[in-house]
Amino acid sequence: MSWKLRRQASILENVTQGTRRHDPADPTLPLDPDEEAAWRALARAVIVVPRVLDADLIEGADLNLAEYVALVELSQAPGRAMRMNELATLTDLSRSGLSRLIERLVRQGLVSREPFADDGRGRVAQLTEAGLRRLEQAYPHALASVRRNVMKYLACLDLPAFAQAVGSFAPDDAYAPARRTARS
Repeated sequence: MSWKLRRQASILENVTQGTRRHDPADPTLPLDPDEEAAWRALARAVIVVPRVLDADLIEGADLNLAEYVALVELSQAPGRAMRMNELATLTDLSRSGLSRLIERLVRQGLVSREPFADDGRGRVAQLTEAGLRRLEQAYPHALASVRRNVMKYLACLDLPAFAQAVGSFAPDDAYAPARRTARS
């Protein structure tokens, strides 16, 4: 857990000592011990799981997690092609970060980049046949990593209920990244 989160938790605990009571109607009250443990575990998982999957993919398939996710998204898109700004959103990369990633994939022959046919503005990334083969080779490594590092720990849970709970605060349409606005 980052030092900032620990520091915030410590500050909140000091400020609210003696006021711990559970009232779901008041979201500003401190978390109870079970809620705190769940929150901290989730916050750790959000940081650790991508790192572990990234390391496993690099070792087993010579692709990093961002490259793998981009190839997966392209493979599932109509015509295996997608506008770059849409792909940036789905991969949680900045436009410049995605441009660098796509350039690496283009050099490897896994993706091509073309002007958008409908209006000529913007660019489209398209998965090549070599990219699809590379994705198919990487898939068993990604699957094994997910099973080894995540699913084996969730086996005792009601997975549909877990998926529904997580999906309620991380829905499929929540991809739009938050952007800071200029302060006046």
